Amino acid sequence: MFEIKKTSYKTKTEFYNELNSSLEGLINGESDWLANISNAAALLYQLMPNINWAGFYLMKNGELVLGPFQGKPACIRIPLGKGVCGTAAKTKKTQLVDDINKFPGHIACDEISRSEVVVPVIKNDRLIGVLDIDSPLESRFDTLDALGLTTFVDYLNKYINWPEQF
Repeated sequence: MFEIKKTSYKTKTEFYNELNSSLEGLINGESDWLANISNAAALLYQLMPNINWAGFYLMKNGELVLGPFQGKPACIRIPLGKGVCGTAAKTKKTQLVDDINKFPGHIACDEISRSEVVVPVIKNDRLIGVLDIDSPLESRFDTLDALGLTTFVDYLNKYINWPEQF
């Protein structure tokens, strides 16, 4: 059984190095994509401070559909280009939003969320979906979070053989 240990870190770089090492230990050798992203969402939710939602939206028939997550119930379908997740999917670029109330077309799933980071999951030029993390704090995420979470997605892509369709 894999044990999650919460530790305090002096820097975000140290935190993400440990987080990504934990992810690798958790999913290395497991081929089931659903089990792996379910555990990845749980790992993020358990270890990341000051967040209230962590999970995935997957591309299905041209739109994002809710995948494994931790937190309050969420919006099930998001069109490309709509909200922070839809924007990340459409542009294939990470979205760092300091104040979601100022983001044009923001989709409110949890009224306590204030900031958000969304990282596209892309493998072999194919958009798989997005990793979405919300916080009740404004300006919770910065470029170090974006970099660490991009590496987190890279680890997922290294170990997961994504299905052709979800």
